[in-house]
Amino acid sequence: MAISDYVNGLYVKDGRLINSRPCGITGIQEAANIRKASKRARKMEEIAEGIRMADSMKEMDNVFRGKKF
Repeated sequence: MAISDYVNGLYVKDGRLINSRPCGITGIQEAANIRKASKRARKMEEIAEGIRMADSMKEMDNVFRGKKF
C-alpha cells in the first residue's frame, strides 16, 4: 500500500474503507470522562459501604435482641 492510498487516515483494504484516524475525543473531554467515572465509582463504594453497615447493624440487633442487660 503506497502513501498515496491514504486519504486523511482512511484507506481501502479488501474493498472496505478502513478508518485509521486517531480518536476524536479531546483531552478535556477525556479528563471529564475520567472525573465522571471516578465520581460514579466513589458513589457506588459509598452505597456499598452503607449496605454493609446496615447488614452489620441488623446482625447486632439480632444478637442483642434476646439479651437482657
